[in-house]
Amino acid sequence: MKMWFPRKLLFVPLFLSSFCLLFFPSQIGVTLFTTSLVAFLSIWICYVFAKQVLAFEEGSELARKIAEAVKEGSTGFLRVQVKTITRFSFVCAFVIFFAYLSRNPPRDSSISSFQMALITVFCFLTGAACSAAVGYLGMCMSVRANSRVAFCAGKSYELGLNICLRSGAVTALLVVALCLLGIVFLFSVLYLVLPITYDRIPFLLVGYGFGASFVALFAQLGGGIYTKAADVGADIIGKIERDIPEDDPRNPATIADLVGDNVGDCAGRGSDLFESIAAEIISAMILGAVLAQRTNVTSGMGFILFPLGLHASDLIVSTIGILSIRARRISNSYPDVESQQSKSSVNEHESPFSTLFRGYKISIALAAICIIVLARLFLHSPDAPHAWWHFALCGMIGLLCAVAFIKITEYYTDSQYEPVRLIAEASTSGHGTNVIVGLSVGMISVGLFCIIICVALVVTYRLGQESGLIDRVSNAPTGGVFGTAIATMGMLSTAVYILAMDMFGPIADNAGGIVEMSGMHGASREVTDKLDSVGNTTKAITKGYAIGSAALASFLLFSAFLDEIRDYTGRMLETIDLSIPEVFVSGFFGSLVVYVFSGYTMKAVGIAAQAVVAEVRRQISNSKILSGEEAPDYQACVAIVTKESLKQMITPGGIAIFSPIVVGYVFRFMYPYDVDPLLPTKCVAAFLMFATSSGVLMSLFLSIGGGAFDNAKKYIETGVFGGKGSDAHKAAVTGDTVGDPMKDTAGPALHIFIKLIATVSLVLGPTFVRN
Repeated sequence: MKMWFPRKLLFVPLFLSSFCLLFFPSQIGVTLFTTSLVAFLSIWICYVFAKQVLAFEEGSELARKIAEAVKEGSTGFLRVQVKTITRFSFVCAFVIFFAYLSRNPPRDSSISSFQMALITVFCFLTGAACSAAVGYLGMCMSVRANSRVAFCAGKSYELGLNICLRSGAVTALLVVALCLLGIVFLFSVLYLVLPITYDRIPFLLVGYGFGASFVALFAQLGGGIYTKAADVGADIIGKIERDIPEDDPRNPATIADLVGDNVGDCAGRGSDLFESIAAEIISAMILGAVLAQRTNVTSGMGFILFPLGLHASDLIVSTIGILSIRARRISNSYPDVESQQSKSSVNEHESPFSTLFRGYKISIALAAICIIVLARLFLHSPDAPHAWWHFALCGMIGLLCAVAFIKITEYYTDSQYEPVRLIAEASTSGHGTNVIVGLSVGMISVGLFCIIICVALVVTYRLGQESGLIDRVSNAPTGGVFGTAIATMGMLSTAVYILAMDMFGPIADNAGGIVEMSGMHGASREVTDKLDSVGNTTKAITKGYAIGSAALASFLLFSAFLDEIRDYTGRMLETIDLSIPEVFVSGFFGSLVVYVFSGYTMKAVGIAAQAVVAEVRRQISNSKILSGEEAPDYQACVAIVTKESLKQMITPGGIAIFSPIVVGYVFRFMYPYDVDPLLPTKCVAAFLMFATSSGVLMSLFLSIGGGAFDNAKKYIETGVFGGKGSDAHKAAVTGDTVGDPMKDTAGPALHIFIKLIATVSLVLGPTFVRN
């Protein structure tokens, strides 16, 4: 793919960003200018990385054909999926528009209901378009990088590692850059067009987060169902029934499996992190606006703009971390023959994870400096001189939480530690004991995560409360919730690097599949195997990171929901009384919905996998395919999985979107108007509290447990307990078959679910209030 980028276009970002300096007050203008300029420059860096990757060859003619088949399958699926989501998005926009028209007039009537409906729909469609764009662009990069990583792996280990990471960095940089540009664009338009003050704008941006979450849920559901249905179907027939190795070209589901890595792990995860950052920025801006309105600070603009500045710094520090990657040698031998050089270089260098984590530590250190500097610039006030360093400490705690989540996930999912080895050992006793021990590991892993989340929330809340900020109305200390917001931002302050490591996994997996199917020499396979094994670890740790950040972000969204209701009605929801039957029932319903959503998601994978298994059995019964004389019909499996995954994603998606709406409207219209007018919003608040706590626990269990199942299988494949083809290996494959939809479909979809229900409530919250 030829890439063209005129040098004159480098001046376009500077020209567009300069408008912020012309039309905005100094602090707002400088922040928006800097944020948009950094985002534009990051997109240019994406172009540079993409050009470097695409400059390499794709390998042999057979490797190019396989890569082309994967690209066609991925593009075809995503094209149909985007059309489906687009139709759903316009229907949802229509519903939002009329819901806002029918709501009661707010206390502040400077904006009419019609204007508010238009603004929310416009923000919703903008967020949806940006979220879909980053998913599609990420997939486009991954399907072009896989064959080139396979080719580079045959040249040298270090080259394969660097090209694989930079391919993932393209998607990672695009996610954060487009998220920031979308928010800056909407903030600028609303500030210039509407007759409102700056502290009112964050409340109008909630539609952007809803649009991003809406697309992310369906992208993750559709992609997750696709990838695991193909994977499970391929494993059941290939590894259990026919003893065919993974990625063997005789397996008809192999291409569908490779396609699934791109549409699920690349496109789905890109949209996922986009909505996480969008939701976190907007909720933090709302909390900052409330703090600016209610406290004794002379200028509260910094509290609103701080999230933009911190995430712009993420683009810088993560890029530096990515560029710093160098694989260190642990041996002084330098073979002369090229093939020997590639093969031995795997053992000459340190573990790829050590290399990647060293780059992450550089990003963490630079992010810590940025948090301190930006807190001093944005959050310092003469009225509360100690507030800025209290909030800087909150950001540091968020960084430490990110590292802790990564290390805990690594402990429970890496084969060098006890939990995974216990599952592998249990496989020697049979299929049932493998599943029992694997499920127990997933349940136990939840404990440490929850302790860290709870401690972080309490400590950062207290740090914020003791910052010196005083509520003008009650004359009491305030700022606690904003402290938790800063912790969440600190956790996500290296999101670009984390997502680049996440994208590393599916690209390495695809490269290994292409090496196996095209019959490249053993050195290439050894390199891609090592990259793929580390890719499984990076995918697992980023899931733990994503769930932890989702838990903190959900707390912010819940707080923003309460603030929006206060801003709309003038009344604060200070307590959610569970002794009220309607409130308790709503909370109970919130916990229920988590299990129903997870069940339908797992069921969707099972139904789609059954269709794949039937097709693979039909084809593989042909002896000529098993002998290699005749090629399988790969496209038949691709077509089946595409159809089934798109059909099966609708039910769980509908549950996520409509459950908070049902709670809000049932209790709004069910009772006479002399009952508490805030009862429906209290019921929705209880629903969010129970659904968030249950959803975080369930998501952790599914994601960590599934990752442990997968790596127990890979640990046995290294030769322990009989190695590949043994009874223990077959039992581990069964466990992996159970774990695959847990870690790659239901788990990731759940942490989008808990943010989506909060975002839906934030957008439609005012419509739940009675007259």
